[in-house]
Amino acid sequence: MSQPTPATTELPALPGDTTVAFGVADIIVVVFYFAFVLAVGIWSSIRASRGTIGGYFLAGRSMTWWPIGASLMSSNVGSGLFIGLAGTGAAGGLAVGGFEWNATWALLALGWIFVPVYIAAGVVTMPEYLQKRFGGQRIQIYMSVLSLILYIFTKISTDIFSGALFIQISLGWNIYLSTVVLLAVTAVYTIAGGLTAVIYTDALQTLIMVLGALVLMFIGFEKVGWYEGLQEKYSTAIPKIIVPNTTCHLPRADAFHLFRDPVTGDIPWPGLIFGLSVLALWCWCTDQVIVQRSLSAKNLSHAKGGSVLGGYLKIFPMFFIVMPGMISRALYPDDVGCVDPDICKRVCGAAVGCSNIAYPKLVIELMPDGLRGLMIAVVMAALMSSLTSIFNSSSTLFVIDIWQRIRRKASEQELMIVGRVFILILVVISILWIPIIQSANSGKLFDYIQSITSYLAPPITALFILAIFCKRINEPGAFWGLMVGLAVGLVRMIIEFIYSTPSCGEEDRRPAVLKDLHYLYFALILCVLTAIVIVLISLCTPPIPEEKLACLTWWTRHRKAPAIDLKNYKSEAAQINSANGERDLVESADAGDKEEAAAEPPCWKMLYLWFCGLSTVPTPTLSQEERAALERRLTSIEEKPLWKTVCNVNAIILLTINVFLWAYFG
Repeated sequence: MSQPTPATTELPALPGDTTVAFGVADIIVVVFYFAFVLAVGIWSSIRASRGTIGGYFLAGRSMTWWPIGASLMSSNVGSGLFIGLAGTGAAGGLAVGGFEWNATWALLALGWIFVPVYIAAGVVTMPEYLQKRFGGQRIQIYMSVLSLILYIFTKISTDIFSGALFIQISLGWNIYLSTVVLLAVTAVYTIAGGLTAVIYTDALQTLIMVLGALVLMFIGFEKVGWYEGLQEKYSTAIPKIIVPNTTCHLPRADAFHLFRDPVTGDIPWPGLIFGLSVLALWCWCTDQVIVQRSLSAKNLSHAKGGSVLGGYLKIFPMFFIVMPGMISRALYPDDVGCVDPDICKRVCGAAVGCSNIAYPKLVIELMPDGLRGLMIAVVMAALMSSLTSIFNSSSTLFVIDIWQRIRRKASEQELMIVGRVFILILVVISILWIPIIQSANSGKLFDYIQSITSYLAPPITALFILAIFCKRINEPGAFWGLMVGLAVGLVRMIIEFIYSTPSCGEEDRRPAVLKDLHYLYFALILCVLTAIVIVLISLCTPPIPEEKLACLTWWTRHRKAPAIDLKNYKSEAAQINSANGERDLVESADAGDKEEAAAEPPCWKMLYLWFCGLSTVPTPTLSQEERAALERRLTSIEEKPLWKTVCNVNAIILLTINVFLWAYFG
């Protein structure tokens, strides 16, 4: 493994000695930061022992608009986004920023269309909504399996990869060694800090990351001579060593335009507007992580306010992530813009290109001592927190939704052991997957994430839109639509992995369905195809009776279900899976307030329970009247006229700004 490292110092084109760049001040800052995070973690877990069950149960819906908006942004801006967006920006220019600006529309759709229906339906998780809307269990299992696939191939592996890349660039280690170190530190971090630490430090990390990114943006722009200088320098950022008779070393001529040619563009404009909206709706309106943030709002106005704030915040990544990526290429064309496969192998270990290192490279080269250490510490910490929460939720998903259905009589111990083993398996799969990520989509991490999503997510978008707007859709239609969509998407995904992207100068041997059909177009086609299948099969099978749809669609959201329905639903739900219901209940309260828990057992037992992931929180019990009153409060979608107007006006202002930016950079 150690051969490539000495080679880096001999090449004049490479700033070989990156280790020196990491000064004493940086190391002190890193150590202090992690000590601080652990201290916060220990403090929060001690503090967590105080609290009441009532507080715990009712805290579920207590968030105001600004933490919601901030956490909508922070749960989306991880280190993967920093590395991916900046890298694709370095490789292809501004168009990838359109991915961020497109989210504004989806966020408003979340606050104005989806959340009112979810709140009225009284659901906590998205599979639960589908379960109430269609009945049956097939769809719920399908959603769990699909979430796991998406977690493994987009979230876990890209997070591990981007963290390892940061370590590799800042310390000059091999990517696999970096990965192992990252995972080891993550394990220690989780054990000592626990998940409570993560909740407390998440907000802080996002703040530091964004402030650091803004500082870096100004330093970078100053170096290249602001926007005019960037346009001039970026278009001439050509590496010294090129592959003869090819054009891949040249920066794109349309680098400073959002809208690109619909046939030859790397991100074609109809794809960016329509195909991307399919992915954005999936990500912002039906993805558990995001929707749970909005469902923790005090009332509908706060959820809308959160959406608007999130939309405003999504304007900035273009300026503090995408443009610094381009600056990085303008300043270090030999590293970030390398095209010769041998050179690229030496710079970052991937033959197809090194655009992914754009952001870490900029941090290492331009940030002043101390601040550089802080940036790296924050990126690493953010990564670990997202890894721990993904590991946690994916093992829960697997154990509750899949394992318990295979083995009905599984004991608590068995479930815990299965959960732990499953996490280990996830880690192994993710590590084995790294070489594929390195070379997928010509080495552009962000494109890789988006393309996998566009093969798997569009059927879900189609289903949710139809479930909310079309009363005629029923369970067989929904299920077979999802199946057809999954089959088509998987075929394309498998073809993509069989034929890798050619390096510069190689002949493109991929089949036309890969080469000529952009993944954003594919997403749009897949979404429409699924919708057609769902509608056709639904029309051929009996409809769901009208009275069963109260509160579950956009048209029936104000129609309250009869009171008897509540008990019926409760007993049905109990039959389905009491563990599921308990988890949803606890999760809903989690979203609002994780620190309040009940009195604690002795510490040896706590440690054992923690290791086995058993909850120490008793599930609260309420009388029938209390439950009905609570249900009414939690499913109310009434708004005060004043705040309703304030939200609407703000949304219109936000959309105006958004359209102006699209037009200006278009």
